[in-house]
Amino acid sequence: MTELPLEGRVALVTGGGRGIGRAISLALAADGAAVAVNYRRDREAAEETVAAIEALGRPVIAYQASIDSYDDDRHMVEQVIADFGHVDILVNNAGIASRGQSVEKTDPAELERVLRTHAMGPHHLVQAILPSMRERPRGDIVFISSVATLTMAAYGGPYNMAKAAMEALALTLAKEEVRHGIRVNIVAPGLVYTTMGEKLMKAVAGVEDLSVLDSSMPLGRVCRPEDVANVVRWLVGPSNTYVTGQKINVDGLASVMTR
Repeated sequence: MTELPLEGRVALVTGGGRGIGRAISLALAADGAAVAVNYRRDREAAEETVAAIEALGRPVIAYQASIDSYDDDRHMVEQVIADFGHVDILVNNAGIASRGQSVEKTDPAELERVLRTHAMGPHHLVQAILPSMRERPRGDIVFISSVATLTMAAYGGPYNMAKAAMEALALTLAKEEVRHGIRVNIVAPGLVYTTMGEKLMKAVAGVEDLSVLDSSMPLGRVCRPEDVANVVRWLVGPSNTYVTGQKINVDGLASVMTR
C-alpha cells in the first residue's frame, strides 16, 4: 500500500469547520494528515467536518477556540499537542468580514476585532506552536489572506489593514524560521463561493446567488473552496521542496482583469 504524502503529520486548521477551512481540512486528511479542526461558534459544522474526515479513516478532533483570544489560542495548542503529540502544519484560515464603513465612520471596536482575528491571533498561535514544529523534520505554516491587499478597496479599512498585517507577519516569519526547515507561505483568494462570500456580495452588490457571477469571471466561474485547498495541499506536501516566503493569489486573474 502506497503511503499518503502527509502520513504521520498533524495539521491544525483554524476556522476549519466550514467554507475554505472545511475544504482545506478535508484535503489534508485525504493526503494522510491527522487534523485538528478549530471552530469558534458553529459546532454543528465542525462536527460534520469531523465526520467527513473520520469517513476517510483519518484521526481528527474538533477544538472550540476564539482565535482573537490569546488564552484560547494557547490552551488550544496545548490540547492539540497533548492529543496528537505535535503539530507540523498550521493553516491560519479563520477570518471575519468588516462592515464596509469608511475610515471616518469605522467603529474602533470593529477595527480592533478584525485585526485581532486576522493578525494578532495567528501571531499568538505561531508563538505557541513553534517549539513543537521546530522539533519535526519539516514544518509548514500557511496564511490564508486575500487579494484585497492588492487593491486596498475603499470602505474596507479594517479588513485591508488586518490582511496586510497578516502578510507582514508571514513574510517576517518565513525569514526567521527558514533555518529550522519551516516553510511559511501565503494563499490569497479572491471571491470564493462560501457563506462569507455570499454575504459580502449581497452587501456590496445586492447579489443573492454567486452563480450569477460565473460568466463575468475570467475562468468562467467563481472560485470554489477546493481551488484554495488544492494550493494549500501542494504547499505543505512533498512536491513543494523549495518554496517559502511566497504569496500565491487564487482568483483566476479576476483582481487584475477588473482593475
